[in-house]
Amino acid sequence: MGFPETFKALSDPARRKILVMLKSGRMSAGEVAANFAMTNATISYHLSQLKKAGLVLEHKEKNFVYYELNISVFEELMFWIAQFKEENPNEKS
Repeated sequence: MGFPETFKALSDPARRKILVMLKSGRMSAGEVAANFAMTNATISYHLSQLKKAGLVLEHKEKNFVYYELNISVFEELMFWIAQFKEENPNEKS
């Protein structure tokens, strides 16, 4: 996983919506697709881009594929972004 792939994946509003949906827990591809007016192939493409970026993990159970957030990637991204936060001048290091 690298930041270029992460930011590319996050640049699409449908993929961001999928990530918000997965915040409540794992979902099958069909459950994700039910929330969009897109073809299953398009949903599959978005899920594969999120997986490629490391933002989601894929688990296969019987005939179903489930997706869930990869929290460690979000933590790494938040840690990186936090370095740009302006420090409070009243705080002492």
